[in-house]
Amino acid sequence: MFTAISYEFHWDTIYAYKQKFIDGFFMTIVISFFALILSLIIGVLFAYGQNSKVILLRFFSRFYIELIRGTPLLVQILIFFYVFANNLGFNNRYIVGTVILALFSGAYVSEIIRAGLRSIHKSQYESAQSLGFTPFQTYRYIIFPQAYKRIIPPLTGQFASIIKDSSLLSIISISEFTMNAQEVNAYTYSTLESYIPLGIGYLMLTYPISFWAKKLEERMKD
Repeated sequence: MFTAISYEFHWDTIYAYKQKFIDGFFMTIVISFFALILSLIIGVLFAYGQNSKVILLRFFSRFYIELIRGTPLLVQILIFFYVFANNLGFNNRYIVGTVILALFSGAYVSEIIRAGLRSIHKSQYESAQSLGFTPFQTYRYIIFPQAYKRIIPPLTGQFASIIKDSSLLSIISISEFTMNAQEVNAYTYSTLESYIPLGIGYLMLTYPISFWAKKLEERMKD
């Protein structure tokens, strides 16, 4: 069925720009790595905030999560960068982009963690109290070991999404993988030759996460 395709590939036209692909690939790794770490910290903090006894903290946490999850990432990038960051005089687009990506992902990570903790039956908490465990000991030795197994699969999907969502940072001229591929396409008019390596590159970044998570799940079942 592919015999009707008349597109002629000219890989030699983009070979001269191979360094742009390499630079963009590694920039995506750097941005995604720091966004991943920061989103995990944000997720833990706001998961705690949602379960806090302080009403204002609980309200703020819920408001943040609903605001972030209810609006497109593209809109958030534009507003955070051109409105908040610029007015605060912070113009390092790479740091701003990483923080925006982390804030976006952190809302989803928070919900994943909260759902994992709430999935543990209340009898587990009661048993810990009867044994004289402190709240920290309860979470450290009883709740987290059980919730961890339930949190890993959705967290894996979210971390893979961070890598793919980083492509939207090209809207604020961050020279990551997608933007560099777009520039090569603009220079050479070789659309498929520019975007096929892009797709392969993202697959190379996301597949190891899924593979590692699957292995970890199997190990935890043993």
